[in-house]
Amino acid sequence: MVDDQASRFHTPTIDPDVLESWQSYVARFAEDDSFIQQQVEQNVMVTTLDRAVGMVDKLYNWGRRSSIWPMQFGLACCAIEMISTAASRYDIDRFGAGLFRPSPRQADLMIVSGTVTKKMVPQIVRLWNQMPEPRYCLSMGACATGGGPFKEGYNVVSGIDKFLPVDVYVPGCPPTPQALLHGLMTLQRKIDGQTIRDVSWYGRAPVGEIPIPVLGPDLVDLRTVPALQARAMAAGDMPAEPEPVNEAVAADDGISEEMAERLAVWRERAAGETGS
Repeated sequence: MVDDQASRFHTPTIDPDVLESWQSYVARFAEDDSFIQQQVEQNVMVTTLDRAVGMVDKLYNWGRRSSIWPMQFGLACCAIEMISTAASRYDIDRFGAGLFRPSPRQADLMIVSGTVTKKMVPQIVRLWNQMPEPRYCLSMGACATGGGPFKEGYNVVSGIDKFLPVDVYVPGCPPTPQALLHGLMTLQRKIDGQTIRDVSWYGRAPVGEIPIPVLGPDLVDLRTVPALQARAMAAGDMPAEPEPVNEAVAADDGISEEMAERLAVWRERAAGETGS
């Protein structure tokens, strides 16, 4: 029997029944580089910052791609195909995306399914701003992507990507449930390729909201107002400093006081949102 005090200075060799002193064990493998390399690879984790971030990215992206929560809203006939995708025949739950949320605060995928009219764009942009990061947008169907058969309509927007950053386009009129599932898998592949080094929601600068368009005689994107004003001033159609609206003069010009008040409120709102 080996003494317990002495056994602390012994280590097992390849044969577990044979005990060997630590000094002879080290001396026997001191010149064996392949054995040392094998032991290091098995017992020591050597990595770099890039590899460590890559390991975090894989785990982080796996969690997000496997729990995509779409927002529960639809615009037109494409929404019927989206609803059927969540039924038992296609079972979108296989991808972890079957939990449609009625609140934008709990959703991270907006599926724009159907014709986008100018009346609906302010509401869509408002819902997008209420969604937390990370968030994604999927344009479903020809109408949401480019206007579809209603492109020439005076009340139809030629693509939701004029107001929101679209990640995946799903063509079709309307797309089949299989096409929507393919778009979802495409979004998952895009998520797999992201890294916390580059995504905007991990940057130091805050992620700004998209200004809500103003629906008046036409749909006005407030982000384009400075460019439109510069073009108008260059063409001589607009003075360098617009004159304030006088309600009395407006009434003399055939504009009612109520319309003048609405125009003043609209200009004040446009100036405030452009400045912010």
